[in-house]
Amino acid sequence: MERILDFFRNPKGVLILALGLIIVSSFLGGMFNSSFFSVNVSKVEFETERGTLTGLLYMPRGAGPNDPRPVIVTTHGYLNTKEMQDAPAIEMARRGYIVLALDMYDHGNSRWSADIPVGGQFSTFWIHSQFDAAAWVYQQPFSRKDANRNGLIAVSGHSMGGFSTFIAMFFDEMQALQSGFRMIHAGIAVGSDFSFSAAVAPQPLMQAAFGSRTVGIISGNYDEFFYNHPDAPPGETVRRKDYPATPSGRMFLGLDAGGGTVAQANTFRTVDSGVVELGGNPVRGSQRGSRIIYTPNEIHPWNHFSTATTSHLIDFYEEAFKGVHSSDLPSSSQIWQLKVLFNFIGLIGFFLLIVPVMSLLLKLPVFNKAITEETEPVPIPDMPVSKIIFWVFIAIGALFPAFLFHTLMTKTVGELALLGNVSLIACAVFIIIGIAALARNQDNNYVKGGLVGAGMSIVVYLLAATASTTFALSYFFVAPTVNQIVYWAVVTGSISALITFGFYYFSRKAIGAGKANYGLEVNAEAIVASLITAVSGIVLAYIVLFLMDLIFKVDFRIWTLAIRVFKWEHVLAALRFMPFFFLFYFINTISLNANTRGRKFGGLIAVCLNIGGLVLWMCIHYGMLFSTGVAWYPTMALNAILLFALIPCLGIVAIYARSLYRKTNNVYLAAFTNTILFTMITVANTAVFWNMV
Repeated sequence: MERILDFFRNPKGVLILALGLIIVSSFLGGMFNSSFFSVNVSKVEFETERGTLTGLLYMPRGAGPNDPRPVIVTTHGYLNTKEMQDAPAIEMARRGYIVLALDMYDHGNSRWSADIPVGGQFSTFWIHSQFDAAAWVYQQPFSRKDANRNGLIAVSGHSMGGFSTFIAMFFDEMQALQSGFRMIHAGIAVGSDFSFSAAVAPQPLMQAAFGSRTVGIISGNYDEFFYNHPDAPPGETVRRKDYPATPSGRMFLGLDAGGGTVAQANTFRTVDSGVVELGGNPVRGSQRGSRIIYTPNEIHPWNHFSTATTSHLIDFYEEAFKGVHSSDLPSSSQIWQLKVLFNFIGLIGFFLLIVPVMSLLLKLPVFNKAITEETEPVPIPDMPVSKIIFWVFIAIGALFPAFLFHTLMTKTVGELALLGNVSLIACAVFIIIGIAALARNQDNNYVKGGLVGAGMSIVVYLLAATASTTFALSYFFVAPTVNQIVYWAVVTGSISALITFGFYYFSRKAIGAGKANYGLEVNAEAIVASLITAVSGIVLAYIVLFLMDLIFKVDFRIWTLAIRVFKWEHVLAALRFMPFFFLFYFINTISLNANTRGRKFGGLIAVCLNIGGLVLWMCIHYGMLFSTGVAWYPTMALNAILLFALIPCLGIVAIYARSLYRKTNNVYLAAFTNTILFTMITVANTAVFWNMV
C-alpha cells in the first residue's frame, strides 16, 4: 500500500492518475451524452444573415432525411454556452427527438458579424439567435413538417435564451402572416418572463402571436432575476416568487390580471391567444392554444442541473408533440446526471494535471532555470500579541474581498466614494507614520512602510474615483462580466498589497524577513523561464482537453464552472485582461505563501484566505433568501451567481500558489500559471462581443 501511495506522490504518478481520470471520464461522459452511442452528437456551424451560429446536433439513430423528426432548439443564457443544455439535449435525444444545443451569437464559438456599438450589445444575440437557428433547422431535410409546410420545431432557452424563445415565436408569426406557414410549433422559456421581450413587443401582442402553439414557462420560486410581483420594491429581484399569482403570469394563463380564478401552476390550460394587431389593425384572429407555468423551488442557475426542471421539459415536449411523436420513457427516467458526474471527474483530472505537468517540465533544460535557491519561510513572531495581530490580519484578509464585493462589482457610487475617502485617510496616516519615523531618526523600515502604504492607498483611491471608466465596456475590454471581475481583482489586489507590504515593513522585516523569504529575490532568467513553463504546461493541458472534445464531444465542468475549448479570438481577448489579472495573482501568491508557508495546516489557511469571506457572503445572502424570502442584497442577482464559479476557482488558485511555489522556491511560476489558466477559463465561458466599436 505504501508503495502505491509513494507512486501517486510523485509527479509521474499524479500525471498518470490525472490522465486516467480524464480519459475514462471523457469516454463515459461521451457514452451518456450519446445515450449509449444510440445518438450521434456532432458539431455544426452555419452562416446566417447576421453572422455564424454553432451548436451540438443530437441525431438519434435512424433519424434523417428518410425519417424526419421533430427538432428541439435549446439554448443558454447570458453567460453560458451550448454545453449548459446537456440535460434537455440528452433526455430529448434519447426519446427520439433531434436536438440542436445552440451557442447564441457572441457566446461559445458563435459570432455576430456586424459592428456592435457600446451599449448596443443587448440588441444582438438574444433577440435573433433562436429565430435564426430555427430558420436553419427548418431548411434541413431531417426536420419534419406537416402537410401544410408547418415546421415541427420547438424552441427553448434559459434566461436570455428564454427571451430569445419568446421572440423567435413572435418573429415566426410575423413571417407566417406573409408565408402562410409557421416554422415553430412550440416553445418554452426557462428562467425568464416577458420583461426583456417587451423590447420587441409588449406581452399582449407577443402572446397573441403565440396563437395555437403550445407555450410554457418554467419559473423558479427563488429565481434571482424575474417573476417579481409589481408590488415588490423596485429593483429588489432576489426574493421569493409566485409567478402564477402576478398579473403577468395570470395574463399568460389567460386569466384576468387583476384577480378572480386562482392560477394553477404545473397544469396545462387552453386559452385564447388574442387578436394580432399591427398598427392598430387586426391582421389575425384569436386562436386557442395550450399554456403552462411550472414552478420548481429553484434559484436561477439551478435550472440547468435540475431533475425537476428536466422532468418539466420532457413533459412539456411530450404534450406539445402529442400525436406527432412520443416516447415510452417516463419523465422520471433521466441519465444526464451521469454525464454531469463524469464531466466533474474530468474537471478534477484537468486540475490535477497542471502541477505534475509543470513539475516534469521543470526537469528539462531552460525550464529548470525557473527553480531558484530554497529559502526559509517568512519568520513568525513568537510573542502572544504578535500572534493575535497575525490572526486578526488573516481574518481581515479573508473578509475584505467579500465585504467589498457588492461595492466593486456594482460600482455603487456612494460606497465607492466611502472607499475613496477611507483610502485618503489611510494615506494621511501612512504619511504621518513615515514623517514621524524620519523626524525621530527611527528605524528606516517605518519610513519605507509609510511611503509604500501611502502609495498603495493612493492607488486604491484612484481606482475608486475612476470606477466608471476603469474596465468599462469598450472595443478593447469586450467581455462585460470579465470587466467586473478584473476590477474587483485589481482593487482587492491593491488592498492586499497594502496589507502584505505594510506587514513586511512594520513587522516582518524587523525580525529578519527579506525579499528572498517572500519568493521575490530572483533574476530575469528565472522569471522568463517561469513564464515559458507556465505557457507550455497550460498549452499541454489544453491539448488534452481539445482531444477529448474532438473524440468524445465533452468538456470538463460542474454546474457553472467549466473548462471548455475556445477560438483564437478568445485568446486575443484574454491577453487584454492578463496583465491586470497578473497583478492580482502575483500579490495573491506573495500573500498566501508569506502567511501560510511553514505553518501547520498552511494549505487550509491559504484556501480559507482566498474563499472564506466569499463563502460566508454567499451563505448569508442565500440563507436569508431561503429563510426569509428576501436575500441579503436583494438587488444583487447576476454578480452573486458569478461566485458559484469564482469561489472554487479561487480555492484552486490557493492550492496552485503553494504547490508551484514549493517546486520553484519563488512566486513567479504560480502567478503566471494562475493568471493564464484562470483568465482563459473566465473568458471562454462568457459573452465576448468581438465586434464592439
